[in-house]
Amino acid sequence: MNLPNKLTLMRVILVPFFILFFYLDKLPGNYLIAFIIFAAASITDALDGHIARKNNLITNFGKFLDPLADKVLVMAALACFVEKGLMSAIPLIIIIAREFMVSGLRLVTANEGIVVAAGIWGKLKTAFTMVSIVIILVFCIAGVTDKLKLISDILIWISAALTIISGVVYLKGYWKYIDTDK
Repeated sequence: MNLPNKLTLMRVILVPFFILFFYLDKLPGNYLIAFIIFAAASITDALDGHIARKNNLITNFGKFLDPLADKVLVMAALACFVEKGLMSAIPLIIIIAREFMVSGLRLVTANEGIVVAAGIWGKLKTAFTMVSIVIILVFCIAGVTDKLKLISDILIWISAALTIISGVVYLKGYWKYIDTDK
């Protein structure tokens, strides 16, 4: 297994540790530890792709696991936020629905020999959502509770909007593979 794939796998392995420390309220500094874990996992997302492209280490395993690792990391954090009352479940549902739609689209186009690559809107959505999660975690660390829900809602709703935009772009770009009535 090459280094980029090991980094991607590390991102998946870090998710349960993020969840564990996020919920260990009796442990002083639990949000700080969760923040460090999430930030480290997010950094692996940038590193694995950079290393893979630079050293021509792109593999089918990496193409499969990298977007899955991103989804698991982000969905875990957002689900934790919903359960703690830091955000509404509605944007999470929007984000999950888009992920299912794009995954389904990738399956349909794969039958045609077409690979649906991550586009700029998808990358922007992922990056913005990860940064938003980091910001929300910083507010948790600082103990800022009075404005946390408002800030969290604004950031996550922007993420949901970017999610919708990227989903529409994917649908529009690959609609001919779905619209079989023609």
